[in-house]
Amino acid sequence: MQDKYLFSEIEPKWQKKWVEGKDYQALEESDKPKYYALAMFPYPSGNLHMGHVRNYSIVDVIARFKRMQGFNVLHPIGWDSFGLPAENAAIKNQTPPAEWTWKNIANMKRQLQEMGISYDWDREVTTCHPDYYKFTQWMFLEFHKHGLVYKKKAAVNWCPSCATVLANEQVVEGACERCDSLVTKKDLEQWFFKITDYAQVLLDDLELLKGWPEKVKTMQKNWIGRSEGTEVDFSIEGRSEKIRVYTTRVDTIFGVNYVVLAPEHPLVQELIAGTEHEQGVRSFIEKMKGLNEIARTSTETEKEGLFTGAYCLNPYNGKQVPIWVANYVLLEYGTGAVMGVPAHDERDFEFAQKYQLPITTVIIPGGTPVEEKDAPLKAAFTEDGIMVNSGEYDGLKNTDAWEKMSIKAEQNGFGERKVNFRLRDWLISRQRYWGTPIPMIYCEHCGTVPVPQEQLPVMLPDDVVFKAGENPLTTSASFVETTCPTCGSKARRETDTMDTFMCSSWYYLRYTDPQNSSLPFSKEAVDQWMNVDQYVGGVEHAILHLLYSRFITKALRDFGYLKVAEPFENLLTQGMVCLDGSKMSKSKGNIVSPEEIISKYGADTARLFILFAAPPERDLEWNDQGVEGCFRFLNRVWRLVAQFEDVLKKGSAGAADGKKPVFGEIDGAAKEMRRQTHQAIQRVTADVGLRFNFNTGVSAIMELVNALYLYKEQPNANLEVAREALESILILLAPYAPHITEELWRELGHEESIHSQVWPEVDEAALVQDEVTVVLQINGKVRDRIQVPAQISAQELEAQVRALPKMEEWTQGKEVVKLITVPGKLVNIVVK
Repeated sequence: MQDKYLFSEIEPKWQKKWVEGKDYQALEESDKPKYYALAMFPYPSGNLHMGHVRNYSIVDVIARFKRMQGFNVLHPIGWDSFGLPAENAAIKNQTPPAEWTWKNIANMKRQLQEMGISYDWDREVTTCHPDYYKFTQWMFLEFHKHGLVYKKKAAVNWCPSCATVLANEQVVEGACERCDSLVTKKDLEQWFFKITDYAQVLLDDLELLKGWPEKVKTMQKNWIGRSEGTEVDFSIEGRSEKIRVYTTRVDTIFGVNYVVLAPEHPLVQELIAGTEHEQGVRSFIEKMKGLNEIARTSTETEKEGLFTGAYCLNPYNGKQVPIWVANYVLLEYGTGAVMGVPAHDERDFEFAQKYQLPITTVIIPGGTPVEEKDAPLKAAFTEDGIMVNSGEYDGLKNTDAWEKMSIKAEQNGFGERKVNFRLRDWLISRQRYWGTPIPMIYCEHCGTVPVPQEQLPVMLPDDVVFKAGENPLTTSASFVETTCPTCGSKARRETDTMDTFMCSSWYYLRYTDPQNSSLPFSKEAVDQWMNVDQYVGGVEHAILHLLYSRFITKALRDFGYLKVAEPFENLLTQGMVCLDGSKMSKSKGNIVSPEEIISKYGADTARLFILFAAPPERDLEWNDQGVEGCFRFLNRVWRLVAQFEDVLKKGSAGAADGKKPVFGEIDGAAKEMRRQTHQAIQRVTADVGLRFNFNTGVSAIMELVNALYLYKEQPNANLEVAREALESILILLAPYAPHITEELWRELGHEESIHSQVWPEVDEAALVQDEVTVVLQINGKVRDRIQVPAQISAQELEAQVRALPKMEEWTQGKEVVKLITVPGKLVNIVVK
C-alpha cells in the first residue's frame, strides 16, 4: 500500500472501472425493492458549477446508501438541452446551436464522471435529440387529442431583445429574466395547455405531498390561487350590455363607488367612441401596452386610471356608478372588471383619495354607535364587522350577509357564486429555433391539422438564418413548406417551438424506458419505477417546473398511461453555494471552479466538503480552509488503514464478508470502541437515511476515526474490534467519498466493491454502556467528574456522591440544601 494518498491516480482508475463495468445499472428484473433517486437535470451551459456539485453529490449519497441498504436503485442523468442560450451563441459565434450544445454536453459529462457520481449512463436522455423530442411532440398531440391544447390570440409578454414570448413567471420586476430587457405586451396567436382544468386537483393533491417542504407547497398553493366569490352583473346605463365583475367581498357591494375595466376590455372602445373622453382613454390604453402585467399589478406601482364618461347600475340598489379604466386591472384575470369599494379595500381607498371619489362605509366594527357609521375614514376598514348603509342587510354580521347576498344574486338572475383561480393556462409557444417544433400544419382547405404520430419527429431544419429579433424557422422553406396530411394540398408548418419547460415536465418518465422507440415509455416500465422516491433541486423551480410536471403526470394518468397521481414522492430543495456572502455567479466574479478544486484536492474532498459544510437545505458558504480540512481528514483515514493493513490482512475475515466477527473476551476499552462504532453506525444511518443531515453524518464518522486512533494505542487492542471499526468507517464514508473508500477496501483484502456491501446494522447490545461519566456541580458550577455504573439508580448515585472524600471540602462551612440528581448525567449539590 502506498504511504501517500494519491487521489489523482486513484480516482480516474475507479471511475473508468465503474463506467466500463456498468456497476450502477438499474435492473429491470429484480426481487429488491425499487428506489428512484433523481436530481433535476442540468442545462448544458458548458461547465459544472458548485451548485451542480452540491446537487449531484447530495443525490449520489442517497443513491449509494440505498443500494447498500438492498434497494434496486434508479439514478439517471440527462440534459435539459433546448433553450435560448444556444440560439444566442449561434448568433454571436456563428456556431449552430446543436454543435454548441453537444460540445457542452461532452464536457459536462466528463466533469460529472470525474466527480464519481453513480449514474446509470445507459439511461442518459438529451431533450434536443430527435429520439427525445419526438415524444415531446407526441405529448403535445395526446394533450391536443384530449382537448387540453388550444390556440388563441392573446396579449403576451414579449421580450424584444430575445424576440420571443415569456411566461409570466419568466418576467422579473418587469424585465426578461435572461437578458434584463424591458418586457412589453404584444398580441399574438399562441398555443396554450389547459392547466386550469387541473387547478383544483393540483391544489387538493398538495395534501398528498407529505415529503415536500411546506414552503414549496405554500408557493404552489398561492400560485394556483383559489378564491370563492360571486360574479355580479352591472347594467350599463343607456346600453344593453352588462359588465360582469368577480368579487370575494359581495358583502361590501353597497359600498361600490366606481367600477374599473381593464384597458384591454372590449367594452372600453365602445364606451368611449365619439365622446370627449375618447382621446385621453386611447392614449392611456397605448401607454398600458408598454407595461407587462407584473409591473401593472405590483404593490409598488402607482395606481392610475381615467373616467370613461359612462355609468353602470348597481343591481342591489340601482345606484349609478361611474366606469373607469385603470392600470391595475387585467383582462386575463377574473372577468377583466372589478368593483371599487374604497371604504373596505386598501388599494381602492388610495385610488379614491387620489381621484377624489366618494367613499361609502358599509361595514363598521362591532360595538361602533350607528350614528358614527358615516364618520370619515383615515384608512380602509378590511376586517369583519356589522353591516350598515346596506338596505335589508343592515345590522347583520358581514359574514352572514355574504351568503344571503349571493343567494339573492342567483335568485334574481344578476349573478352567481363562483370559484376562481389565479392560475392561468400554460402558454407554450416560443418564437425561437432551438426548441421542440410544434407538430401542427396549416392547410387552406382543412384548417389546422395535427401531424400524424407516425410522421414524428418533426425535425428541426439546418438551413436556417439566425438574425437578432427574428424567428429562424421562418427562414427555412424546406421546413415551412409541406403537404397537408389530410388532403395532400400544399400547406405550411407551425413555426413556433415549445417552451423548454415542456421538455423538462416529463423527462423523469423517459428515464424509466429510455430506449423505447415506439412510445415515450411502456406502462410496465413506468409503473415499475414511478414515482420518484427522492427529487432534489433548487427552490427556484418550486412553481414552474414542479407545477407543470405535476400537471403532465396527472393528465397522463387520466389518459391511462400511468397510475401514479404525483411524480415526486419526496422533495429536497438544496440551498445555494455562496462566496463572501453572496451566490456564486460569473457576473459577480466570485466563482470557484469545481475542476480547480478536483485537480488540487480530488473529487472526494470536493464532495465531502460540500456535504459537510452545511445542512443541504441551507445556503453554504464556501471556505478554502474547510476544503483543506476535509482533505486532511481523508489523509488521516488513509494513514489509519495503512497502519492496520498488514496485521488485519493476516487476521480472520471481517463482518463485511458475511461472517460474524469473533471478538473473544473484550475489556473495557474494547467494549467502548465497539460502543462508539455502533453509535456512529446508528447516527450515520439516521442522518443519511432519515433526516438528510449529511453534515452531522460526516461528524459522526470523524469522531469514530478519532476514537480508533486512540484505541490502536492500547497495548492489547483487540484486532477484530479494530477491524470492525475500520471497516465500518470505510462503509459509512463510502457514499460521501466513493473513490478513496473503494481503494482502501481493496487494500484490506476484499475482492468485491465496497459499494456492493450491505449497510451495517446496529448491534443494540454494543450500545449498552457499563459505565458512564457523571458531572458533579456545586450550585451549578462544574467541580468534578466521576465514573459510575450505567444502571445506577438516583438514590445509589446520591449516596455515592455524599460519600466522596471531596464532599466535605466542597461543603465546609455551608449547609447542603439538596442534591439534584439526573441519573447517568449529573449531580448538582445546592449549598448556602
